Amino acid sequence: MEGSLQIPAFNLLPSSLDFASVESRNVPAVFIGCIKNWRAFSNWNPSNGGLDYLQERVGSSTVEAMLSRSAPVFYGDLRSHERVPLPFSDFIGFCKQRLQDKDVGGRVCFESERHGLAGSDAEQSNSLLGDAPQQIYLAQVPIMNVENDDKVQLATLIEDIQTPAFLETKTLASINLWMNSAQARSSTHYDPHHNLLCIIAGCKQVVLWPPSASPLLYPMPIYGEASNHSSVALEDPDFSIHPRAEHSMKHSQKVILHAGDALFIPEGWFHQVDSNDLTIAVNFWWRSNITSSLSEHMDAYYLRRILRRLTDKEMNQLLGENSAGMEKMEKHSCELPNNGESDNHESDLDQTCASKDLKGSKLKQRIMLHEVEPLALQALHKLVALVHDSVKVADRTEPVHSTSGNDSDVKVKSEQKRIVASDLFHLEDDPLAKILWTLEPLTLQNVFLAMVHNFPRTLEALILYLLSPVGAEVLTRKFEEMDQHITEEERNEFYQLFYGVFDDQFAAMKAILNGKESFALQAFKNVLDQYLGVNYDGPKPLVG
Repeated sequence: MEGSLQIPAFNLLPSSLDFASVESRNVPAVFIGCIKNWRAFSNWNPSNGGLDYLQERVGSSTVEAMLSRSAPVFYGDLRSHERVPLPFSDFIGFCKQRLQDKDVGGRVCFESERHGLAGSDAEQSNSLLGDAPQQIYLAQVPIMNVENDDKVQLATLIEDIQTPAFLETKTLASINLWMNSAQARSSTHYDPHHNLLCIIAGCKQVVLWPPSASPLLYPMPIYGEASNHSSVALEDPDFSIHPRAEHSMKHSQKVILHAGDALFIPEGWFHQVDSNDLTIAVNFWWRSNITSSLSEHMDAYYLRRILRRLTDKEMNQLLGENSAGMEKMEKHSCELPNNGESDNHESDLDQTCASKDLKGSKLKQRIMLHEVEPLALQALHKLVALVHDSVKVADRTEPVHSTSGNDSDVKVKSEQKRIVASDLFHLEDDPLAKILWTLEPLTLQNVFLAMVHNFPRTLEALILYLLSPVGAEVLTRKFEEMDQHITEEERNEFYQLFYGVFDDQFAAMKAILNGKESFALQAFKNVLDQYLGVNYDGPKPLVG
């Protein structure tokens, strides 16, 4: 977890000005003991007659309760629970029975970490099945709701709640009650609003992940009813289905909240909440300044910008993460076979095509192999070997041209190789891309110039048949780096020589661009899967 995302703790409630700096960072914050002056803190305390107080105030109300057979885990997916009407007095009765059965006040809050439901937790989960009181959770029961004022069930309780001063300038969306009679665990999810979670009684453990950790949590499909929830099972995660989730805890932070504490959870932050026996909490939701200032006519633009930004990040990860441990090519001299001369099959393939007019400037001067720097020479031999290992020449005594009628075997085998190369999107899977990636841009320029002068057909086969999507991305990035180190005249001259090798220059450009776009498309698919839970199969055919 980056230092800038570490969760700070405050012993006092901040002023509106101070909270503005906290809110603008979009990082959670803990406020210790900040709501102990609320009337609710003393009036609702179950250990001090708080249940009788609540029953007297709102016991006649009917609330909407979450009923789940997966208790103590309550999944937000609508397929995993149902909302049922319940007299609030009945729920208070469950809580009173719980107090009689167990000494809640004597419990130590979260003595051990509970990241998984193993051992006794799993056994307790099984014992609760079929026991209705244990399967009920009062989740998000409205005390105040701007959009659905008619459905507010516990409005009179707002008199016991003191809205923090730093929220008085905010446009609150809702204030809600969260109450459980037995241990409860919410599924991992994020909210589309800023959230201030206040603990009135009991204890909660909250595990938080920044939005950047979304790929590790496998969010539900964006088009679904539970799109803000993780699809990873909490009680028994299957890492064969969700392999990235195995590393999710490395990117999380855990906060334990006691009665009187509050936690600011910014919009978009995933969180999973464990509640101790008989815990009561109130939360405030409000729209962030960012979302409230977004104009509807700009939505499509910002959506495209965000998707492009995530796609670029994914492309960098496909290259950077996989190549982090890759060693650079050894910088030492590489002796040529046959006493300094290229081997026979290289000569057969290329030397007959080296008679083009390359005279004129310095770049067009014939580059002899013994003049090539050791590192470039080493890379050159690796590239040539890759091409000749992949493209099997039927008759090595005949010069090979990609457009001639004498190399149909080569073309067939090259096409087969191109099909394989089109599936390569990871750097470590492609030996060609790895060679290109390790070279400095000017060294790569020298390699290509040497191929232009000595192995033009090998260069043609490399680009047209062996260049994978990841190889095309690496190549264009190296070209961009190279362009920064040479003059415009040198750039024009180099590309004239490079593409001049091909009988069809547009075919070469198309092969590189198609590969680069295929790489970006795969990264885009990964983004849709990892961040939105969408399986994208490609553009749909147009319907006339």
